[in-house]
Amino acid sequence: MRSFQSLNEQEILALAVTLEEEHARTYDDFAAEVNQNFPAQAEKFREMRRQEDEHRHRLLDIYRSRFGNHVPLILREDVKGFIQRQPIWQLRARGVKGLQKQSELMELEAQRFYEAAARKSNDAGIRQLLGDLAEEERRHVTTVEQMAEAGLSTDEAALEKRLFALQVIQPGLAGLMDGSVSTLAPLFAAAFATHSSTQTFLVGLAASLGAGISMGFAEALSDDGTLTGRGHPWMRGFVCGLMTAIGGLGHTLPYLIGNVQTATFIAAGVVFIELGVISWVRHRFMDTPLSSAFLQVGLGGFLVFLVGMLIGKS
Repeated sequence: MRSFQSLNEQEILALAVTLEEEHARTYDDFAAEVNQNFPAQAEKFREMRRQEDEHRHRLLDIYRSRFGNHVPLILREDVKGFIQRQPIWQLRARGVKGLQKQSELMELEAQRFYEAAARKSNDAGIRQLLGDLAEEERRHVTTVEQMAEAGLSTDEAALEKRLFALQVIQPGLAGLMDGSVSTLAPLFAAAFATHSSTQTFLVGLAASLGAGISMGFAEALSDDGTLTGRGHPWMRGFVCGLMTAIGGLGHTLPYLIGNVQTATFIAAGVVFIELGVISWVRHRFMDTPLSSAFLQVGLGGFLVFLVGMLIGKS
């Protein structure tokens, strides 16, 4: 990699052209990513793309007047000091806010680049253009900040809430319910059968981790999200598997206490809290009446606990 200070004016202009081309294509990608669900945000990204294209044309005009038609390919990865950016597939999980944040970083970096390039140039015309572009990039930073502050329209905000529920809350809730409820039977069966905190903890740990892996793969393989809008399958699988393991480990950890009766009492309290949290999440994000959510989740948890207790005492 070369240092920025080692670049001459021709190379600085060539790098600037490459940066503007990259920014324009990036904004095109951002617009395409959000166009279906957030058309107003997509139009703002397309406007940013048009402005970056206009910058590129101005840079090419002065480059041709000074150095001819051949523009050497110099990439930002070839020069020290640039920030490593996340690709679009990594930003996808962060939604519109992630794209807005990346846009802000891009414009800040471009502003600093043009300011440094203008100070380095000895050509009056090039220096003026680079200074003008630095000022325009400064305005772009303000524009992107305003995009984030303005937020989404009412319809877009409602859609974002629905997508969040589909892509994060739903798989997370399914995992938490499975981990909290399905592990009750083996855990309490082990507690009543062995009267050993150590053995019960090992059973609970195995059941929690096994359920997490199983639920994670099941969710990831259930659908690819293309038609359902449920997001990337492996992201959903990770959320579901993680919450399944957490749900089981919550009432397993008390069995690190040596006294099995004390551990069981605490574990039962943890289960009560877990079922309450699940009921609230169902009410808050899945529009389930609170009384119905408590009844459904509580009844299911009680029946599974009863099964585990009966088997453990048999």
